[in-house]
Amino acid sequence: MDRLIKRTRIFRAIIDAFTNKPETTSYPFTPLELPEGFRGAVIMLDPEKCSGCGLCVRNCPAEALVLEKESRDAFRLVHYPARCAYCGQCEESCRQGAISHTNQLVTPTSDPCVVTVVLKNSIENDDPSQGD
Repeated sequence: MDRLIKRTRIFRAIIDAFTNKPETTSYPFTPLELPEGFRGAVIMLDPEKCSGCGLCVRNCPAEALVLEKESRDAFRLVHYPARCAYCGQCEESCRQGAISHTNQLVTPTSDPCVVTVVLKNSIENDDPSQGD
């Protein structure tokens, strides 16, 4: 009897699969609709607000932000999207409101160094050959 009930459930599931709309998106063929509140790429909307306090770096669980300080006013804030978990902790930690998320998707790549983003650079006489 149990075998008959199981087969009936399977048959019903097959019929439902053919009669109901698909639950996946047809992304390559239609535009992708992101849900409200989607946290995508991290950008700094107002670099003038960034004071280099390092709260965003300290609170980032994925270590996606690095603060390189030369002095109190000379620093570089670097974001590594390949490490980022898009949790929004950096945005919540920033007291000045300098960091925010967009709903843009990060471009996939096989070389994570390509997508490294310098969010703010206030270091004078910066040598581009030095760095990571």
